[in-house]
Amino acid sequence: MATAVIATSLEVKRLNAYYGSHLAVKDITMQFEPGAITALIGPSGCGKSTLLRCLNRMHEVIPHTRVEGEVLLDKQNLYEPGVDPTDTRRRIGMVFQRANPFPTMTIMDNVLAGVRLAGRPKGSASFEEIAEQSLRRAALWEEVKDKLQRAGTSLSGGQQQRLCIARALAVDPEVLLMDEPASALDPISTIKIEELLRELRGAYTIIIVTHNMQQAARCSDYTGFMLAGESATGELIEFDTSSKIFTTPKDKRTEDYITGRFG
Repeated sequence: MATAVIATSLEVKRLNAYYGSHLAVKDITMQFEPGAITALIGPSGCGKSTLLRCLNRMHEVIPHTRVEGEVLLDKQNLYEPGVDPTDTRRRIGMVFQRANPFPTMTIMDNVLAGVRLAGRPKGSASFEEIAEQSLRRAALWEEVKDKLQRAGTSLSGGQQQRLCIARALAVDPEVLLMDEPASALDPISTIKIEELLRELRGAYTIIIVTHNMQQAARCSDYTGFMLAGESATGELIEFDTSSKIFTTPKDKRTEDYITGRFG
């Protein structure tokens, strides 16, 4: 079950992201509601995943990239000199499109990988307690509690993705980023991921990139629609509550996209 709301504010101001000299994301300003789920939608190549990676400084891991503007976590600019990117990535966890459990680690060790890297369990909890709590939050405990010493890769695709979510939750993040977490899964596993998102709502600020319009409408509280023009530079076209985006969008381009006229 989700815990109490973590009132962490996350805001982007005048954000530009580059790959070499190419401007991939242009002048993005948006504020993410604490404890809510925000979906980023738009056609392939419009900068959704790039924006997501900028939020926890994963973009700069790619060679020849840079970011301009501000990403404010509780009003602190994460790109200021002296801010530790490793700590940023602990506070803002990320789950990738394809499940990536560490192949040489057990289920238990996969969950605890980040916690052990930090050097000690959080608070007074033991490693075993952290693993169980994280697996429960990821709705996986009942399925794996009797096989924690098996390889993480022995699980099904949907279970592996929830294992990666448990690994992200184990370090006690405030924000959870998800880059198309269900795109490679079968329909039943997709439903479980969506149910999990709804259970985590309130305890974490969640930002999800998805190409699935129905998924965005079902799961998110807010939606941002992005689009890239001929220059392949992604821009935020419209940002509002999901109910308004999917019923009464203000921009004709948003309406055209969500009704399937392009993209």
